Amino acid sequence: MSARSKARKRAIDMLYGADLRGQSLADVLVVEAKRAEENPQRESSWLYAREIVAGVDEHRDEIDELIETYAQGWTLKRMPAVDRAILRMGLWELLFNPDVPDAVAISEAVESATVLSTDDSAGFVNGLLGRIAQTKPAAQ
Repeated sequence: MSARSKARKRAIDMLYGADLRGQSLADVLVVEAKRAEENPQRESSWLYAREIVAGVDEHRDEIDELIETYAQGWTLKRMPAVDRAILRMGLWELLFNPDVPDAVAISEAVESATVLSTDDSAGFVNGLLGRIAQTKPAAQ
């Protein structure tokens, strides 16, 4: 597994945990920074995971609004918490990280949903991220 894939998994874990415990992402980042400091071998995944979680925190309202808009028949509260975490990560990469190609952002999110969530989640994540990718403005 690549360092970026490990970082994505770590970011999903942080997003999911914060969601379940009702913690702020800023608080989760403080705790995880301390863990990373104590375990230097985890640094390669920590840096990008921190970037993802901080980015999701910064753009949370916009990301959640897009999920609600494009998740036909689903509200955020109705979705499994792990799906919310995966979608938030995927949307941040898709919309706010120009270094990640759209296809990679979607593929990584779908793979995470396949491994971590329900049988139907991968298709749901793929469809939602694909629709949003089609509507996003082209890079200039």
